[in-house]
Amino acid sequence: MLVLGIESSCDETAAGVVGPDGLLSDVTYTQEIHARFGGVVPEWASRAHAERISATVREALEQAGIERPDAVAATAGPGLIGAVLVGFSFAKAAALAWDVPFVGINHLEGHLLSPTLEDPSLELPFLALVVSGGHTSLYRADAVGSYRTVAQTVDDAAGEAFDKVARLLRLGYPGGPIIDRLARQGNPKAIRLPRPKATELNMSFSGLKTAVRSYVEAHPDVHPPDLAASFQEAVVDVLCDRVLRAARREGLERVAVSGGVAANGRLRERLLALPLEVHIPSFRFCTDNGAMIAHAGRQRLLLGERHGLDLRARSVWPLDAA
Repeated sequence: MLVLGIESSCDETAAGVVGPDGLLSDVTYTQEIHARFGGVVPEWASRAHAERISATVREALEQAGIERPDAVAATAGPGLIGAVLVGFSFAKAAALAWDVPFVGINHLEGHLLSPTLEDPSLELPFLALVVSGGHTSLYRADAVGSYRTVAQTVDDAAGEAFDKVARLLRLGYPGGPIIDRLARQGNPKAIRLPRPKATELNMSFSGLKTAVRSYVEAHPDVHPPDLAASFQEAVVDVLCDRVLRAARREGLERVAVSGGVAANGRLRERLLALPLEVHIPSFRFCTDNGAMIAHAGRQRLLLGERHGLDLRARSVWPLDAA
């Protein structure tokens, strides 16, 4: 079964094709227009998706060497609802025109299962850390479609904190890659920043962001690489602590990490050093992409799932309710 996957939940217009032997194509167009504002402008994101969706899907099909897939999967949420609707509506129309099955996918499930796209030997159950600009959660994944939230951020997502600190330091957007590069030149022990209390598994990054702001106000001549490295180390400390403790509590040895922040070099280094079997996708599959939606869709379709064209998109969609 060859499945076309379409993703448009935020600022990437993406499409990919996955088959029995794995990945056949993966095309992603990242909207650069938002950089000047330091964050995603929802209306502009929706318009940019509408302008690029047809060409992106066409290129994905051409790379895969097919004229039409056997089924179509698309992100049905969560995300910016106007952006989600562009790819979601296009996918339903394509499935109708081709007369092939359609399935709507939870964006978070796409991320959660993405490590298994590159590494089919990764077996469930495992602990999944999904960490991005909009989401930071730990899930127990027992089977495709069977997920339970173990912990999550109670305020800012980790990626959101990276973006806000980068904006505070006037470094640009998106903040994650910029801080990652800058931190390599700094001392992560130069500035002591707070970590949320470790009595519970839930995470919090709002206080850390505020601490960075307070430090900058008190030390306007701060060395940016040191601050970047110290901030990044604090975030990584929290994430690694929660992963290790959650894995022990759940009795799991395998951990799958995904989402845009999973591309952070220091986080990858620290996670891979944990006494666990840690799986992290390559950089291209950390950020939003169509291949992960095609992969998740194919797993659902193989279980016999199909959705009617009356399926509705959602801006909020907890993964354990998917």
